[in-house]
Amino acid sequence: MPRTTDSPLDGQQRKEAPGGPLAGRVALVAGATRGAGRGIAVELGAAGATVYVTGRSTRQRRSEYDRPETIEDTADLVTEAGGHGIAVPTDHLDPAQVRALVDRVAEEQGRLDVLVNDIWGGENLFAWESPVWEHDLDNGLRLLRLAVETHAITSHHALPLLLRNPGGLVVEMTDGTADYNRANYRVSFFYDLAKSSVLRMGFALGHELGPRGATAVALTPGWLRSEMMLEHYGVQEENWRDALERVPHFAISETPRFVGRAVAALAADPDVARWNGESLSSGGLAQVYGFTDLDGSRPDAWRYLVEVQDAGKPADADGYR
Repeated sequence: MPRTTDSPLDGQQRKEAPGGPLAGRVALVAGATRGAGRGIAVELGAAGATVYVTGRSTRQRRSEYDRPETIEDTADLVTEAGGHGIAVPTDHLDPAQVRALVDRVAEEQGRLDVLVNDIWGGENLFAWESPVWEHDLDNGLRLLRLAVETHAITSHHALPLLLRNPGGLVVEMTDGTADYNRANYRVSFFYDLAKSSVLRMGFALGHELGPRGATAVALTPGWLRSEMMLEHYGVQEENWRDALERVPHFAISETPRFVGRAVAALAADPDVARWNGESLSSGGLAQVYGFTDLDGSRPDAWRYLVEVQDAGKPADADGYR
């Protein structure tokens, strides 16, 4: 494991622009309406970056999720954190829209330093442990398009701009580390295939970008306290521990800002190429860079899953936060 470094991104409340570690850097967070994408965008902004945030949910039109979060709200949060948030409505399944998005970034900024592929949109499209022959085929194929094809389209159009300057970073967001997903069946055929495919994207892009002066990684959060997850358990961020009586292992959960700090730490690391092609986790990177979640803890969810939850032990996050 590389040496532990003091992270310039640590602390609960930071407003570092215009002198933050990512001042002058330009990021595109594709799929930043809510959840991990929003947390990543805000933390990149807190480090001083200009952040383009995309998605299909706007103040004028909601996606099929029919949720209240919008990309304009995310852009506002980026700016409030100290960066410059720019919302661009984009359907990443439409190559023409993605091409127009990248052309806009090129025209307005002349560069792209960080690309985060966080497009997902499949929460309502998979059935838990439903075998492929029983799973709704249209939903499964739609899930694959949203989770895999969108990433490929975005990388195809955005990477030439990212490669204009050395040191670019691509983060492929997924669920699960390569080691964990290799050994464990993940939810269903379509979900498993989607998340494993994104892990391979990080690996493959590492091979293609590394010799050209850029870095690609796959990154997973732990058990994310996203807006949808909190709503599912009937709690809010302020009282999330009220859900532990019903879901004890939720004790290892983390805010979306935690994985956001992981991305910001990677983007600020002059030696980020050491991670090229690797599968990383928010909890693992926190041990290296020294950042914390909003409550000052460092939840290591994937180690906890193996050593506690999957081992059938009683929920106990002591030693894992």
